[in-house]
Parts: sequence; C-alpha cells; structure tokens
Amino acid sequence: MELGSRKVSVPCDGLFARYRMDTDLDVVEADPRVSTVDFFRTLPKTKVESAIGTTSTPNFYYAMSKAQISFVAPTKALRSRLPDALDPLTVAPGLGLFSVIIFRYDVCDIDFYTEATVGIAVKEVRHGNLPPVDLLAALGNDHLYTYVLSLPVNTEIAQVRGHDGYGFPKWVTDIDIDIDARRATGRVANDDGGTDIALSVATPKQKKVASGESVSTLTSYTELNGGWNQTLSQTNNLVFGSDLLPGDVGLELGSGRLSDDIRSLKPKRPLRLDVFTECQNALHIPVPVSFPAR
Repeated sequence: MELGSRKVSVPCDGLFARYRMDTDLDVVEADPRVSTVDFFRTLPKTKVESAIGTTSTPNFYYAMSKAQISFVAPTKALRSRLPDALDPLTVAPGLGLFSVIIFRYDVCDIDFYTEATVGIAVKEVRHGNLPPVDLLAALGNDHLYTYVLSLPVNTEIAQVRGHDGYGFPKWVTDIDIDIDARRATGRVANDDGGTDIALSVATPKQKKVASGESVSTLTSYTELNGGWNQTLSQTNNLVFGSDLLPGDVGLELGSGRLSDDIRSLKPKRPLRLDVFTECQNALHIPVPVSFPAR
C-alpha cells in the first residue's frame, strides 16, 4: 500500500488494509485481546494532509504493553546528544534523566509491531515565564517531554510512518518483546543479527484501574521538513506497576545504535522501573512549534 511517495507491505487481512486508519471500534471491541474501547470513543479522528499523504489522526493502539527504565545521567552527557534548541530536564544539580523503553503493540490501526527507544527527558520549550514542568509529575509519567535518539521497529509501515510522517529516527530490525505479570523481556537485533540491547526484568506488582482513570501524556520534539514539530502521545494506563530505585534491571548492552546511545549518556543508576502489562495509546500527528530565541 502507498504511504506518501513510498510503498509498504502490510497484512492483507489486517486493520490497516481494511480500514486505512478509520478502524471500526465495534470490530475492535469484539477482539478478545482488547478489554475496552471507551477511551477511543472520546477521541474523534480527523482527516489531515501529512508527509505520508492523507491520513486520519490520532493513530490508535487498542492493546499494548510496555516496560520503561528511567536512568539518572550527567546533564553534560545528555546535553551533548541534544540539539542546541533543547535542554535536559534537571533532577538534581548536574543530573538529568533518560529512558529505555520497549513496546509491544498487539492490536493497533497499523497492525501488530514492536519497538524500542532511547529518549532524553527535556525541559518543555516555553515562551514567557510560565511555570516549569513538575519533576514529580514527570517521574510519574503524568506529562513528560522528550527527545528521541533512536527508535527501531520491526515492520515497514511503522518505520515509514514514524520516520517520514513524524520525524522519528526509525529503522527496521528484529525485535522480540514479551511482557506479562511475571517478567518483561525484550531483545533488539543489530545489523548483523547479533544483540544490540536485551532486557529482562521482574514485573513489579500490578494494579488495575478503570479506563480513563490514569491517562499520561508525552510530548516528543522532532525536526521534520526543515522545522521543529511536537507530537502528543496519550496513554490510557489500565494495568501497571513501578519500582523506585530498582536493584537489578537486567539490561544487556551489545553492539548497535541503541547500545551506543546508552553508553554515550553515561548512566549512573536506574531511578525507576515501570511496567504496563495493559495500556492503550492515541498518537497524534505532529504539529509545528516555534522555539523562543536564545
């Protein structure tokens, strides 16, 4: 199927081939892997023109899971990997945060795929003297701002949409992820088929909440079509748990872009582990944003 000027392979009986981003929620609700679609019924889709052609936004993820490790790292190392327009979020003098996250999307508008990311927590770009982002809110995943260094995926459509349509640094590789109430494991392959990164952690005790009770937001800054854009991601957390100062996060670094990114940030220690065995997401199309003059 065509996305902008490119062609991608998709499952012939998948949601994207059948609905082209305008998925029938009644069909999704009948899928046993999806516990509820109430969150999505409150978010009407809009047709927009984008770098990947006419599309409907937001992109809905109806059944997904993820595991996130947030690391403390020197702000000097973090700043060295950021564009001049962005500054790392400071958690203590000389210290900031970055995260390693693995995702498994079982049911979504562009069909099943997996991905992993390394992203730096940054300060919100603001005009004027508005109050800064609250650190505790950021750590609680209430609203975090980020700059993504790397974001491999395992399907072609996810790569083209994410790279051409959103400006994320995406490429296609083998990514195996399994997240349940016992463990969260993931492995990302490098260009030679070896290990880039591998993760294996015990899942923290999970709690279940009603749909809409715990909704977190993430704003990502990307450079797209010669200018800065921001992408809003809303996550409906359904079953999740966390550990502060986890002792053993079981993160193995091999060789590849993810491992290189993590090493370059000089992590000091893991600050928090979050595992979501059930959640949902609405990923909005990027919108241009102006940055104040420095």
